[in-house]
Amino acid sequence: MVAGEASGDLLASLLLDGLRQRWPQLQSMGIGGAQMQQRGFDAWWQSERLAVHGYSWEVLARVAELLGIRKKLRQRLIAHPPAVFVGVDAPDFNLGLETSLREAGVKTVHFVCPSIWAWRADRVEKIRRAADHVLCIFPFEPELLAQHGISATYVGHPLAQVIPLHPDRAAARARLGLPEDGPVLALLPGSRRSEVRYIAAGFFKAAALVQKALPATKIIVPAVPAQIDEVRRIAAEAGMQDRAIIVQGQSHDVLAACDCTLIASGTATLEAALYKRPMVISYSMHPWSWRLMKRKQLQPWVGLPNILCGDFVVPELLQDAATPEALAQAALGWLRASQDSPVTIEALVERFTALHHELRRDTAELAAHAIEKIIATPSA
Repeated sequence: MVAGEASGDLLASLLLDGLRQRWPQLQSMGIGGAQMQQRGFDAWWQSERLAVHGYSWEVLARVAELLGIRKKLRQRLIAHPPAVFVGVDAPDFNLGLETSLREAGVKTVHFVCPSIWAWRADRVEKIRRAADHVLCIFPFEPELLAQHGISATYVGHPLAQVIPLHPDRAAARARLGLPEDGPVLALLPGSRRSEVRYIAAGFFKAAALVQKALPATKIIVPAVPAQIDEVRRIAAEAGMQDRAIIVQGQSHDVLAACDCTLIASGTATLEAALYKRPMVISYSMHPWSWRLMKRKQLQPWVGLPNILCGDFVVPELLQDAATPEALAQAALGWLRASQDSPVTIEALVERFTALHHELRRDTAELAAHAIEKIIATPSA
């Protein structure tokens, strides 16, 4: 298995739960993170090594390292072929690796369909060459892939199984040491180093403006262990070191506890939707990377909740639009609605609850069953 960064580590760990139920003696190895290792995964490299962001020089500076890791991994897996290789997300790294392994006779499964419907339609041919089967986390994806001759199974989104339909806000606040009442704003600037670099400062400046308008607001920030020192440094530069609670991990408790979140576009936005939380989706990157990405955008939405709902159910403030003032005003809109317009919040909760039901499947079991069929199918 290969899983890139924190979100891939989480998805892969949930998949490993299902695979281990089916095969208790399962041996798994490759590239993974802490949650996979807790399930007995042998991490030859840590998943954080694959975390890159955007295009241009940011990626080019790391390309030699990534290609070197992929070459060594390919050689190791071809020399000692596994029953199946599962690439979890990280398509830029995994699709090329899967293609090489498949050509060498290793069966390949790609878990999480690349966002060909949002950003990268050019990846369809790469997927067809790379994967014997694709495990899809959104219901419309298998039909789309079938149009291109790619075998796929909808397995639901594993987070929809993990996150409760009715989150316990009071319990989450108690675990975090937050008051039971009063507004709480969560800042989730991403898990990658470059995301934190480009996004966190604007979030902290916006949080300062929110506290100025609503002084009772508590600010809480879950940071991945590798980025917590950088997050603290940026908070201090924004004058927020004593005004924001920065915790290690605990992002799910933070989302359960908050009234609103400023959040970087990515998997975390879906987590926030499953926790039924109002949010302001934002993203910033190197200007050159932004110009390249904008040209590839196929839909008017960037955030997963908006894409899945087919509407701007929550605001998106991207790149130049993501000023601290704009972010603060959007967050204040949700925080004030919690007090003055509960019907607005109730409508959002209803929308996100319907989405939760649609995505809730026994992902681990469905994925394990699909992988078992791939392993049992004679090679062509």
